Amino acid sequence: MTTTPIEQLGEPYYYIAGNAAEAGFETPPNKLGQSTRTWVRSLGGMQKEALVVSAATNTAWRFVCDEGSHLGGFNKAPNPLTYLSAGMIASYMNEITALAAQRNIQLNGLELILDNLYYREGDFRKGTMQSGVLPPELEVRCDANCDQQTLTTLLFEAVSASPLNGLASGIHPSLFTLTHNKQKLVPAEVGHLNASPFPDPGDRFPGLKRKENSGAVSDLILGLVDEDAARKALEDNPPQLRKLDGDKILLHMHTKCKLRPDGVKEIFKEQQAPAAPTWQFLSDESEEFGGKGRAPDAASLISAGIGLCFMTQMGRFSHMAKLPLEGYRIIQDIHFSPGGASGGTGQVGVAEPVETHVYLDTECSDDDAQKILGVGERTCFLHAFCRADVKVKVRQSNAAKAA
Repeated sequence: MTTTPIEQLGEPYYYIAGNAAEAGFETPPNKLGQSTRTWVRSLGGMQKEALVVSAATNTAWRFVCDEGSHLGGFNKAPNPLTYLSAGMIASYMNEITALAAQRNIQLNGLELILDNLYYREGDFRKGTMQSGVLPPELEVRCDANCDQQTLTTLLFEAVSASPLNGLASGIHPSLFTLTHNKQKLVPAEVGHLNASPFPDPGDRFPGLKRKENSGAVSDLILGLVDEDAARKALEDNPPQLRKLDGDKILLHMHTKCKLRPDGVKEIFKEQQAPAAPTWQFLSDESEEFGGKGRAPDAASLISAGIGLCFMTQMGRFSHMAKLPLEGYRIIQDIHFSPGGASGGTGQVGVAEPVETHVYLDTECSDDDAQKILGVGERTCFLHAFCRADVKVKVRQSNAAKAA
């Protein structure tokens, strides 16, 4: 049996790095109050490793990622879209519970159910593939000690208060720099970040060390159902999937979130199209934002998902187009505001466009390097999320009836 790069590392999927700054992983400027800097490297094939450094908390969470067999992966870790879904539902839980507490509204039996819907169309091998996003659907199951209109208003205001609202609401095309074989190029097919590229980081991950006595709870992430079992479950009980026009192919992430008695968010994500493993995540905010820092925070999960998805798409296209990458890595900055409720701002969540510095080591031409970057951005489902005006569909149901 093949031992994959993730397994060879011999580390848990998640941990808090205790020496991020000393290992060369700098903290970004905290422009809006909750900025993150994400570093991603390829481990080989579809497997990747990421470190997300928070400017608000100075915490650095390390993650790994893999893809399913349909993309040539080994399912040894969650895929990128799973990270975004987990971070998104965690963020909504943060704002709903914080806003309810501020308004003295009790939400009994609270559970969130989030459906993230993406699509792809075109031919990846020809470089004509395009990814897109449909409006996410959020169901809030609870019984509240207030009237329906008061509850509806709370839920819509809580979703708007999420920092992710800054990327979902409005159109925010991502911005890039490109360094190819140590030479700076002006990106030709994507938005150009009006700043010099950061110095090429090389590979700093081997210098990372886990933080001792970090306070993180156990079982931060668990694989619950493997790919074969997930496929059989969908065959036995086919979900009602959205029908799409033309040659569009649907990707459907179905995620649930509840609060444990200790306040940690417990998240279960299954993928209904195409079949993929089911994962359990734990999430918690830092003390600065109402938690205890015992599990990855929402902003770090979201940031990891965006960076990892983009890296996957660059790697997939270069492989299919026979433009081999000897090495590739990114440094990604996202500037979020704190949550309007959980961060105490009382405002809607905002964010600036994602800024990504791309470093490619290849034997191909500069034009081919530009194409790898361009196709990677166009086919990245989460950069599509950023450049679309996404309005979340919110509905509420009774906890007892839904159970």
